[in-house]
Amino acid sequence: MFERFDPRENTALVHHYITSMVDPAYDNLPYWLLLPNKKPAEAAHCRVDDAELVGSWYEGLVCAMQVLGTADGDDVKQSLRRHLMRSWGEHGLRFCEPYPWTHTVHASFHEMGYILPALNLITEEYPDDEEAEKRTSELVRGMRALVIERKVRTFWSGDFPEPEPIYEFPNDVYLKDGGFDLTRHTGRGEQSIRNALMLPALVRRYELKKDEVALDLAVGLANYVLGPSRYFNYKMEFFGHVHSAAWFAYGLVCLGRVTENSVYLEKGRAIYDYIRSISSSFGWVPEYAQWHPMEEEHCETCCVRDMIICARELTKCGFAQYWDDVNLFSRNQLVENQVRYTGYVTVDNTKPDECGITYRDIDKRMLGGFTGGSEPNSISLTRFRSIAGCCVGTAPTALKTVWDSAITEENGAFVVNIPFDRETDALEMTSLLPNEGRLRLRAKTACKAGFRLYDWMGKAPALLRNGEPVSLSDGFAIAELHTGDVLELTFGIETTQKHETVRGTDFTVSWRGCDVVSLSPKGEHVRLYQRDLSAPKYYPTPDDVQYTGAVNYGPTQQKEIKAGEKK
Repeated sequence: MFERFDPRENTALVHHYITSMVDPAYDNLPYWLLLPNKKPAEAAHCRVDDAELVGSWYEGLVCAMQVLGTADGDDVKQSLRRHLMRSWGEHGLRFCEPYPWTHTVHASFHEMGYILPALNLITEEYPDDEEAEKRTSELVRGMRALVIERKVRTFWSGDFPEPEPIYEFPNDVYLKDGGFDLTRHTGRGEQSIRNALMLPALVRRYELKKDEVALDLAVGLANYVLGPSRYFNYKMEFFGHVHSAAWFAYGLVCLGRVTENSVYLEKGRAIYDYIRSISSSFGWVPEYAQWHPMEEEHCETCCVRDMIICARELTKCGFAQYWDDVNLFSRNQLVENQVRYTGYVTVDNTKPDECGITYRDIDKRMLGGFTGGSEPNSISLTRFRSIAGCCVGTAPTALKTVWDSAITEENGAFVVNIPFDRETDALEMTSLLPNEGRLRLRAKTACKAGFRLYDWMGKAPALLRNGEPVSLSDGFAIAELHTGDVLELTFGIETTQKHETVRGTDFTVSWRGCDVVSLSPKGEHVRLYQRDLSAPKYYPTPDDVQYTGAVNYGPTQQKEIKAGEKK
C-alpha cells in the first residue's frame, strides 16, 4: 500500500502552523525565522514578520480556512488583519512597525507584492470595510506616483517617443523618514523584477474594482521588465531568482488574459517553460537559475507554488497541456516539502519566551510548515531556511488552487483534472491512486461529467457507467449521468522506474501513475518520498541534527523586551 494524495490533510497541517507559530504578546505577530536544528529549537522575530508575513500569512490562512470550511483560526486572521491596517505612511505605502528587532523602518516594493494580495482579499471578503478599500486604493496610486515614467528614448540617432507606458521605481527601498535614499538598497539585486512582484495583485485589483490606475501600473511595470530592464533574453531565459521570475510570469499570463494581449501571455508562458526545463518532472524547482552550480541549488516551496498557479492560469487561457504540471507538481514536491515529522527536534519548555525568541513546544508548533530549501530527496536541517515563513504563507494558495481546480466545468461538463477524494455540490469523487488505477464519480444530481485523460493512464483506459462500457472521446472520458449514477475510469498501473538528473544527481524515480512513491538515492536528514507504507520509514533523531552556527537576530539579544513593548 502507498500513501495517497490528500490536499485537505496538508491544508489542515499548514493551518495548524500558521495559527500556532505566532506571538500572542504582539497580537499574534508571526515568527518568520525557525531554527529546528538548535538545541533547544527556537523561533525568533525579525523585521519581515511585520512586513511581508502579515500579508502572506493572511492570504495563506484565508485560503486554508476556505478549503477546510472552518472558522477556526479567525482570531489569528483578525490579528493579521489588524497588523495590515497599521503602519501606513506617505504615498500609501505600508511600513513595518518599529519593533526592537526592526532596525531601519522602511518599505520595499517587493513586500508590496505580499501586502496588495491580502488587501484585495479583505476588500473582497469585507466589502463594507472602508479603511481597507482606502488603503488599497492609496497603495496603488501611491506606487503609481513614485515610478519613473520613461516617455522618450534619446539615442545617438535622435529622440523617439515611447509608444507604450514604461514604469520603473527609482530604488527598491523607501525610508519612512527620508523616502528614496539611493545610498541604500536591499542588496538582493534584480531590482527590476523584484519591484514588479505586485503584478498579479494589480491585475486582480483591476478585476475586482475596475481600477484603471492598477491596470496602468501593471502594464507599465510589465513593459519595463520585458523591455529596457533586459532581464530576460529573447527566449525568456534569465539569470537569477526563480521565485520572482515565476511570480512575474504568472502576472504576465493574468495580464494577457485580462487585456487580451497575446504578447504578455506568450512571454509569461515562455518564462514558465524555461523554468520547467530546469525543474524535475515531479516539481522540484531550483531557487535560482544560472546563479550557482545546479548541484548547490535547493527548492524553495514558493517556487513550486508559483509554477502551480502559473500553470493553472495557462489552462484558463486554453493551454490544456499544463494541467499535467498542476497535478504532478502539487501531489509530489509541493506536499513533500511540508513538515510532517518533528521527532528530531530538541525542546526545552523550561526556557521562557524572551527577547523576541520563543522556545515553547517548537516540535508541536512547527508541524505543517514548509521548507525554504529542499533537495529532491530530503530537507536539510542544517541549512538556513530549512523551514521558511515565506513558504508557509504561499503554499496554502497553491493548495487552494488545487482544491478549487480538481473538478471544473468545461463545455457544459464537469471534468476531473486532479484526482483525489473530493466532494462538490454535483459530484463525489473517489481516487484509489496510487494503489489502483481507478477513479470514481457518483452523481449527486443529473449532470454531464467525467475525467481528463493523461498519458500516465496508459494506452487503454476503460470507462464504465453503472458497470456498462462507455466510449471515450479524444482527451476525455465523459458521460451523461443521472442522480445516483456511478462513473468509473480504470487503467493499468504498476511501479515503473525512470531515470532523471535533478540538481546534478542521477535519480531513479519510482512512479505509480502520477505519483512518485520513492526516489533513489535516498536522502539524509528529513527523507522525502517514503510513500511505501509497507516499508520501514527512516526518521532522523536529535543526535543526527547538528547546529552549525549562530544566527544574528539583531539588538533583541542584548535587550530585554517586555511583552507588547515597542521601541
